[in-house]
Amino acid sequence: MVDDTAFDMWETVIGLEVHVQLNTKSKLFSSAANRFGDEPNTNLSEVCTGQPGAMPVINKEAVTKAIRFGLAVNAKISKLTTFDRKSYFYPDSPRNFQITQFYHPIITKGSVVSDVGGETKRFQISEAHLEDDSAMLKHFDTFAGIDYNRAGTPLLEIVSEPCMRSAKEAASYAMAIRSIMQYIDASDCSMEEGSLRIDANVSVRPKGETTLRTKTEIKNINSFNFLQLAIDSEIRRQIKLYEQNPHLPFDEVISSGTYRWDMQKKQTVLMRKKERAEDYRYFPEPDLVPIIITDEDIAKIESEMPELPHKRFERYIKKLNLTKYDASILITDKKLSDYFEKALANCKNAKLLCNILTIEFLGKLKEKNTTLFKINIDPMHIAKLVNLIDSQTITGKIAKSVIDDMIKDPKKDPEKIVKENPNYQPLTDESQIEKIVDQVLKENPTSIKDYLNGKEKALAFLVGQVMKLTKGKASPGIVNKLIFQKIKKEK
Repeated sequence: MVDDTAFDMWETVIGLEVHVQLNTKSKLFSSAANRFGDEPNTNLSEVCTGQPGAMPVINKEAVTKAIRFGLAVNAKISKLTTFDRKSYFYPDSPRNFQITQFYHPIITKGSVVSDVGGETKRFQISEAHLEDDSAMLKHFDTFAGIDYNRAGTPLLEIVSEPCMRSAKEAASYAMAIRSIMQYIDASDCSMEEGSLRIDANVSVRPKGETTLRTKTEIKNINSFNFLQLAIDSEIRRQIKLYEQNPHLPFDEVISSGTYRWDMQKKQTVLMRKKERAEDYRYFPEPDLVPIIITDEDIAKIESEMPELPHKRFERYIKKLNLTKYDASILITDKKLSDYFEKALANCKNAKLLCNILTIEFLGKLKEKNTTLFKINIDPMHIAKLVNLIDSQTITGKIAKSVIDDMIKDPKKDPEKIVKENPNYQPLTDESQIEKIVDQVLKENPTSIKDYLNGKEKALAFLVGQVMKLTKGKASPGIVNKLIFQKIKKEK
């Protein structure tokens, strides 16, 4: 066993390769449909299955989406980009080679900004290149089959610099990549369907050392939670080996290999020794001509770029005064953020709207195992509910009941719900509220003294007691006004 204090003496170095399936209508080099969930082996062509003489033709839409990503991360867009063959022999690769970009990738350099634990960090991208996906092996009890529907799906592989220093940073970077791809409409990034897959390269070194040590690769991670668990497990494994073998050269302690994450064992498991670039025998793809990208092409694509997630994040904080936490919840889910934007166009209280959406609605809908988008509540109805609360037409407690009714009947206008239910009419009769305020003040003289001595929480307690006796129906504005007036007289 190694003492945990020894781990503080080591620094982690992480680089990620994020593989994103692009949501083009057809595949990267053929006209076969690029669609998930269809019957096996129905979306294919001679190119997908590697038939002799089948010639690839580049998908322009995939090139455009790759350029969009390059612009989103302030990368260099290659004016001349080419394809290459990467040889490997495996049942899911019918040609026995993959068409990729090794020598002249479409995107080089660039950076991704992400918020990690309240601190804004910038992570560097080495390159991003286009390539076609393999087919999918499906294993059954007594045999295995191959589904060629995925063969030829366009992938953008985004390769970071080894610039991350913790599993948390790696997950934050990967989530930022997902958000960018969704905002530029390049991919749905569904990890459950395999349209976003991550390989993590992990090494450790003593703090203060500047050279890179032997790295290991953890393949095909399909969850941000698993990504953090796998990296943390691999970090501990490597540090323990170094601590147990202090006198051996580091390349004898850790050998380069490809690992997978075993969730049952909660550890990384060796799959195979790591290949070298020479093993893939890269050479220029003879069946595809170079792609020339002009300044005019780039300018046109740039003119159509949407607001990107980090820009939206900054706007939410600076202009809408949302907390970093709230802004992060919204921008991480593009559909939710877009929904928020539609509702915000019809109400002014952004903070209240955010709370109603992310706490009240999402919390209640999660319990019912559904979402806003499945039950299809109109964003305008959410805005109307916020306006009802903001104008003190209803109280926060009544709003909770109205939300329950809106979930039961998603098409119904909240204004109509409030109008039709006598129990949702707020108590605004000042003389009636005053009697209850007098009762509460009489029963809680200590709280009055505490407030007069500077304890702000005492006031909230008194307001709460009034709201409790009125079953949440009293106008908070009237309650606060009356309590203030009466306490002043006590001075």
